[in-house]
Amino acid sequence: MSSEEILVGYDGSADAKVALNWALDEAGRSGRPVRLAYVFEWLTVAGWVGPGVTPGIWPDETARQQVEELVRSAAASAAADRPGLTVHGEVFDGPPALVLQERSAQAGMLVLGTRGHGGFGGLLAGSTAVSVAAHGHCPVIVVRDGKAATSGPVLVGVDGSESSRLALGFAVERAAQRDVPLRVLRVWGPTGAPPGSDPEAAERTAVEQELAQWRETFPDVPIEIQVPSGNPAALLVEASREAQLVVVGSRGRGGLRGMLLGSVSQQLIHHSQCPVAVVRAR
Repeated sequence: MSSEEILVGYDGSADAKVALNWALDEAGRSGRPVRLAYVFEWLTVAGWVGPGVTPGIWPDETARQQVEELVRSAAASAAADRPGLTVHGEVFDGPPALVLQERSAQAGMLVLGTRGHGGFGGLLAGSTAVSVAAHGHCPVIVVRDGKAATSGPVLVGVDGSESSRLALGFAVERAAQRDVPLRVLRVWGPTGAPPGSDPEAAERTAVEQELAQWRETFPDVPIEIQVPSGNPAALLVEASREAQLVVVGSRGRGGLRGMLLGSVSQQLIHHSQCPVAVVRAR
């Protein structure tokens, strides 16, 4: 597996198909190969059920063969629909979240739908998507509830943390690839600043300093800076309605060191109106 591959968690579900289409669009812009990863988990008590697969008793080699055929067919169809792209399919064994986390160490990015065949309609986001976003070794993109807008700016939330600086770099690269504006949102709250000070101006200056190198690298990308006061998660969720992708770090300045996924990232995975990219250092 190449470190530049786009890895897609695929199980044939509607959400997985939307995630695959998002990954193929990304590959079309970046030239990266795409690999569909179906994680086949044997069940030791109940029969195994999958897309288009007859329930069977464990271990059921017929079920696995059907899964392999499903993945081969999906990969072949994707390659035929997107001439020039390299698309592979592979079946792995084990718990889906754990396997995808391990495989993400060898990928350039990992793309998931929010819920697969094991999801329940009332859940905002499946446990696999949340777990992989928390533990993945590469940027993890979650395409939730079939939402994959193709218009609007790339939105990034920054707070001055190392994690958000990585997110900013990822976001400006995506904006340049898509030839769309970058919208940078930095939310501030009560700071105890002395009377007469201008915390909004201070926050805007801090953002401009972080953007300096990226303006030089991508001079043609229009950049809009917003520095509102309020709740970061709520403001990013609202701004995601007009974006085609929202990018955040895995944990910001307010995160506890023991938390692998910050509250803002989790809220976006559950509620964003467009795909969410969670970025962290390898």
